[in-house]
Amino acid sequence: MPPEIFGPNYEFLPRKQILSFEDIVMLVKAMLPLGLEKVRITGGEPLLRKDIAVLISMIRECDYGLDIALTTNGSLLTRHAEKLASSGLDRVTVSLDAIEDEIVQDISNSSISSNDIIEGIKAALEHGLEVKVNTVIIKNYNEHQIIPITQRFSEMGVSVRFIEYMDVGGTKNWNPEQVVFGDEIRTIIATRFGRLKPLKQQKYGEVANRWSLSNGYEIGFIESISKPFCQSCTRARISANGKLYTCLFSERGYDLKSLITMGADIKDLRDAVIALWRKRDDRYSELRTVQEVETNPVEMHFIGG
Repeated sequence: MPPEIFGPNYEFLPRKQILSFEDIVMLVKAMLPLGLEKVRITGGEPLLRKDIAVLISMIRECDYGLDIALTTNGSLLTRHAEKLASSGLDRVTVSLDAIEDEIVQDISNSSISSNDIIEGIKAALEHGLEVKVNTVIIKNYNEHQIIPITQRFSEMGVSVRFIEYMDVGGTKNWNPEQVVFGDEIRTIIATRFGRLKPLKQQKYGEVANRWSLSNGYEIGFIESISKPFCQSCTRARISANGKLYTCLFSERGYDLKSLITMGADIKDLRDAVIALWRKRDDRYSELRTVQEVETNPVEMHFIGG
């Protein structure tokens, strides 16, 4: 969250405008009959939410077959890993764009070190959580971290997903020349680890293209700039204040919190989601590749990745 905006005097939303745990559970129950298979808790930084493990246990009780994941910067993971695992969380995705501390601290505007984050990853693994690492690569900034990141996490048996730098909210100065394409990243990896082999996608709607090294270590590539996947997208996002976004690049959300406040039940929420999803026509990433598209998407820190 940009410190120049979210300083010590910033007035955050009052609690009554934020989804309660009970509200979130209602939304999960509403979507389960629609084919909901995965719930990902993201942010901002979700480990800052008080009693986050309680929320996870409440979601777990909705359906013991749900895949429940959490995306975190990893800075608090050592402290919370045991409680997260016991609450019913399946896995965590840790955002880490470098092994080099100077880059980590520059991106996060903090004093945290990559070693602190890696210790959190180790704690998650020790408590039985599956872990993946997300790394955004920006040209002339952290390309030189591709090899160290691959080396470190291949040794730990933790899969890395390299992500093409996207023009999502909060990256106002983005331009295409900053993007390191997936093909380029694979070429860099191959110079050190040998040729990569493409793997068959696991299921419809999967966003990462999966490849492996000769030793079987798997690496994912999220290539929304060079290989858009809008047509197969199956993901909806709900913000902390209860708005549903049908795309990461959405300019506006649909207010579900107000429906709950006005007394909507689970069926009412389900009907609302059905109506919104049926008219969904988002394909920003596809359009971007063939024409200039002007958009003012919601900030990334507001709806997560």
